[in-house]
Amino acid sequence: MTNTPAMLDFDEAQKRLSRAGPMPSARERVSLDHAQGRVLAAALTAEVDLPAADNSAMDGYAIRHAEARPGRRLPIQQRCYAGQMPEALRPGHAIRLFTGSLVPAGADTVVMQEDCEESDNAVMVRELPAAGSHIRPRGNDVARGRELLSAGSLIGSAALALIASQGFTAVDVWPLLRVGVLTTGDELVQPGQPHRPEQVYDSNGPMLAALARGLGAQVVQVRHAVDTAESLNQAFASLVPACDLVLTVGGVSVGEKDLVKPAIENAGGTLDLWRVRMKPGKPVALAHIGGTPIVCLPGNPVSAFAVFTLLVSPLIRAMQGRQPVMPVVHRAMLQTERYFQGTREEFLRVRYTLPAQGPAALAPYPNQGSAVISSLPWASGLARIPANTRVGPGDTVAYYDFHHWLT
Repeated sequence: MTNTPAMLDFDEAQKRLSRAGPMPSARERVSLDHAQGRVLAAALTAEVDLPAADNSAMDGYAIRHAEARPGRRLPIQQRCYAGQMPEALRPGHAIRLFTGSLVPAGADTVVMQEDCEESDNAVMVRELPAAGSHIRPRGNDVARGRELLSAGSLIGSAALALIASQGFTAVDVWPLLRVGVLTTGDELVQPGQPHRPEQVYDSNGPMLAALARGLGAQVVQVRHAVDTAESLNQAFASLVPACDLVLTVGGVSVGEKDLVKPAIENAGGTLDLWRVRMKPGKPVALAHIGGTPIVCLPGNPVSAFAVFTLLVSPLIRAMQGRQPVMPVVHRAMLQTERYFQGTREEFLRVRYTLPAQGPAALAPYPNQGSAVISSLPWASGLARIPANTRVGPGDTVAYYDFHHWLT
């Protein structure tokens, strides 16, 4: 007789899975051209001030504030463009500057060109700003010695701009996480193949591969195994040596054809089957083969999607060396006409809306059935309904935005 695993609280399952894989240790050095989407292995510190010297924030004229007053004309000593070195400002003169031009020695204020009138190589200040106006001081953006980006930062286009502004040409990053995906089941056929009524097209393989790539992982294998010990043994023999993390779908329950557990044991691993207090996605399993974590997801595509989003994505971030591992969880009002209450944490597929007036709202997909794949591209995230709690119209709930949890 098979023992039924105890029900595991969702938060505990999430915590356990986030710690189930090893942190990266070996570093790689990559050029900025190849740094997009990689994870910093070491903090970056500014080596130069930004800006490197006081410069003008506007097109205008550099003056000494004490020498200027509305209506007074000042001879234009020089026209200095960005990238040129200005002369020191002579008493009673002005220097024409442009955005980014260095502020000349002796000047303490820049007057916007809109507040000036230029003629006959002289400028008349119509409106005098406060002393020090429109000057970006040296180091105002970034001071030398300041931490630019912390270790574990995901390098995106904005981070690349900051890195390049310091003159760096390469950075130390963690290696790409190698992920393998294994789908199981005799009923599955690959898209494009002949399809009989008793069969279904495999949507889990392409979905999980895309989800892993969306998090910056390298998907090295996507395999399918039929319901035989030989097929599963061959799949694990190929996947485990090539991958840092393996995701399987289906076949981890206690039925006659649920053969993933014995296949893992045959490969020298052990499997811990969980019943997580969540809906959809109750059956989840964690195994290790030779140090490689294996996460077994439920076979239903909606359940697999939810489990990946909430439980697997933190594990992937941790194994990538990213910080933080847990993305932000927002809160918003539930826009619904019905009430929800169950014995498990329920995660509704919802769409976030921000009306012209009123608070942000979460509209649930009309059909929350766990087999409704069409709800996934419609939804922008998942709304959490606490277990044993009656939640309904206008109540505020936790919101897991796919934009944050799947990137």
